Amino acid sequence: MNYIVFDLEWNQSPEGKWNRNQSIPCEIVEIGALKLNSDKEIIDSFNELIKPQIYKKMHHITKEILHLKMEELEKMDTFTTVIERFLKWCGEDYIFCTWGPMDLSELQRNMDFYQVPSLTTGPLKFYDIQKLFSIAMDEKRVRRTLENAVDILHIDKTNPFHRAGADAYYTARVFRSITDAYVERFFSIDVYEAPKSKKDEIFVMFDRYSKYISREFPTKEEALSDKTVKSLKCIYCKKSAKKILKWFTGNGRTYYCEGYCSRHGSLKGKIRIRKTKTGTVFIIKTIKSINEEELKALREMHADLQLKRWRKNH
Repeated sequence: MNYIVFDLEWNQSPEGKWNRNQSIPCEIVEIGALKLNSDKEIIDSFNELIKPQIYKKMHHITKEILHLKMEELEKMDTFTTVIERFLKWCGEDYIFCTWGPMDLSELQRNMDFYQVPSLTTGPLKFYDIQKLFSIAMDEKRVRRTLENAVDILHIDKTNPFHRAGADAYYTARVFRSITDAYVERFFSIDVYEAPKSKKDEIFVMFDRYSKYISREFPTKEEALSDKTVKSLKCIYCKKSAKKILKWFTGNGRTYYCEGYCSRHGSLKGKIRIRKTKTGTVFIIKTIKSINEEELKALREMHADLQLKRWRKNH
């Protein structure tokens, strides 16, 4: 299997959010990629600019960061032509690698807009190198910029950042620096396409937490009433945990729960409600083992929300 390390640059509406095309808020103008073999050695490269068809004027920030002129892009091939070449170049047996989770979703959004056949019919496994670098450095929730990671690793900065080819190269170099096979167990899952049926739902177990990605539901209420969605099971023994704090929310989009397993201790459940491009919803639920400090923070969150509700009602 090969690794496809890629980076995208995109343009947006020069008039701002109020005048953008909601189906394609970010129009890709450059794809840069490197193909790595199983030993993470660079074996090929891909780099192409793309002729814009939606936003014919460069956003001032995009122009400043990329140092690209619209006249240069107008000479290039359109997205449908370039993406066809890119996917053919990727080959058959590969996994995508990106710096952060955005690029893979935006690639699929652009493909959708131009009616290019989908990469997948459901969630897509990939490597978020930004997350893997954080795990390798034992920095927990810290997510560093690509340039910061390059500086930490003392990688020579031979090309300016914020161009697709250069950023793909630096991402590949950071990925090569991660030599602990344990770190690569922490793959990511892109959910631009949600599971379509119950048999397609995703259940994944990592070291201290589990992840469940549900099928699509017509409404949030139907999703939250589903037995599997609202269940809370110990990530180790798979038995139902006792709910100390039932599912609660402060914004209607993210829900939390405290559970307890007599064998394995305290658990924290988290449900995020996500909308699909067709208006249905699906659930991403994580359950993790937590220590006393994390348990205290969860209970304080619950108490604060209860106090806010009391004040609102009185």
